[in-house]
Amino acid sequence: MPASKSVKLNTGAEMPTLGLGTWRSQPGAVEKAVAHALKNGYRHIDTATAYANEKEVGLGIKESGVPREQIFLTTKLNNPDQRDVEGALERSLQQLDTPYLDLWLMHWPAPMTKDGKADKDRDWLDTWKDMERVYKAHPDKVKAIGVSNFSVPYLRRLLESATVVPAVNQIESHPACFQEDIAEECRKHGIVITAYSPLGSESSPLLTHPVVEKIAKKYNVLPANVLISLQANRPQVTVIPKSVTPSRIDTNAKIVDLADEDIKELTSIEKETHIRVCKPYWTGWGNIGFPDLE
Repeated sequence: MPASKSVKLNTGAEMPTLGLGTWRSQPGAVEKAVAHALKNGYRHIDTATAYANEKEVGLGIKESGVPREQIFLTTKLNNPDQRDVEGALERSLQQLDTPYLDLWLMHWPAPMTKDGKADKDRDWLDTWKDMERVYKAHPDKVKAIGVSNFSVPYLRRLLESATVVPAVNQIESHPACFQEDIAEECRKHGIVITAYSPLGSESSPLLTHPVVEKIAKKYNVLPANVLISLQANRPQVTVIPKSVTPSRIDTNAKIVDLADEDIKELTSIEKETHIRVCKPYWTGWGNIGFPDLE
């Protein structure tokens, strides 16, 4: 299928397919990156409380001169804030200096204490219920809620009792960790996927993979464009490559329509090389249901 320009959420809102990711984008650089991206056509910015750069992302939005209502802005509830959902929302709005979020995600199904340990007395499902409550009480402040890093069993547990179906599940996805099982489960319930780390990692071996290089030559684009385009060619999938380098932000925006055989070849890379970059063990909650980590 041809690459999408935007996808429709279960709220009816349109979410631009391509966004700028800001994980590990440092204050000082990130505001310039956000402003540059917005001035050059991006309309979707992704951040998180855990990235400690919400304030700078907000400054970048202001600096761009693009009206707030033209921008799709996502941030995420931090693990140590899972007992104070409403307070966390207010702090994010304040840091970003915005009256509302287009999307607010639970960053991990992994409540943690302020000193960085697993909060075993807190169930992430109760956190979701708190997020539902805040979303229903403040539709002017939160336009949609969703999750991040949710495996199939965790999604199923959430959906059994959810009164609001998540709009999005943001997960790692690239040819070495495609996670089509999660995408299939999400599609069944009208949940959009946002793919993070589409290049695999900072010094990604995927950029020099022979299959990726061959397809890049075919379309006369960079290997990164092939990896980002792969996600944009999937139904109901958005993608957030991250960079603070203006030239790379610009080149990452070139999305191509891939042929079915290209997609098949790219998705078969995982059979020979499986790499999950972002493992959940640091949270103290084990493998959180990911089958490759069992």
